[in-house]
Amino acid sequence: MMPLKRYNLAAVLLLLLGGYGSAQAAIAPDRTRLVFRGEDKSISVDLKNANSKLPYLAQSWVEDEKGVKITSPLIVVPPVQRIEPSAIGQVKIQGMPALASLPKDRETLFYYNVREIPPQSDKPNTLQIALQTRIKVFYRPQALSKIDMQHPWQYKITLQRQGNGYQVSNPTGYYVVLSNASNRMDGTPARGFSPLVIAPKSNVTLGGDASELGHSPVLTYVNDYGARLPLIFNCTDNSCAVDEAKSRKS
Repeated sequence: MMPLKRYNLAAVLLLLLGGYGSAQAAIAPDRTRLVFRGEDKSISVDLKNANSKLPYLAQSWVEDEKGVKITSPLIVVPPVQRIEPSAIGQVKIQGMPALASLPKDRETLFYYNVREIPPQSDKPNTLQIALQTRIKVFYRPQALSKIDMQHPWQYKITLQRQGNGYQVSNPTGYYVVLSNASNRMDGTPARGFSPLVIAPKSNVTLGGDASELGHSPVLTYVNDYGARLPLIFNCTDNSCAVDEAKSRKS
């Protein structure tokens, strides 16, 4: 039998993403999502090395909505850096001239990726692990930069009963991220529901049985800061709208 050799980092990464959810990354960004505003030239992200003994390389890049690696209209510098034990590194996501060609009436979704590369082990037959973190980057054009915190855009989404399910309509120019759907606050997710990312000015199927959600479905959305907040709906016939007063108090 051939001895176990050091695996290709990318292959190990795919293995981990497929089934090793308990593994903890040594290198991680300081946020779970990023907003790149139209007036920004760049935004900074801190990268913390949680390992107190070993330095790591941090490899960073940006992908488009389809997961394709890109170098425009956003680019990361530096693409690779060494971060000492317990230290903090920093990357900048910089805007390129091609940002001007993006839609001005809606957000555009990108992804920031950082992959940790551990130092080579001096022990034989060692399997080395590379973990990767991927977070959303929302490019928000200047026309959408003013946010009403008392009336979040997520309050504008609606539900329409279709058969045994619901269709979610997002009439806004912003992305809406839904992490839960239940029939009560802090309830277990309805069977068949999976977290959703709803593009601006689009309709998607919610997932889950409408009868489980009842006449006052409660959806949970994720805001710019990663907080999970409720959307409590009132339904009339087959249409449901957010009850702003109840949602704000909850």
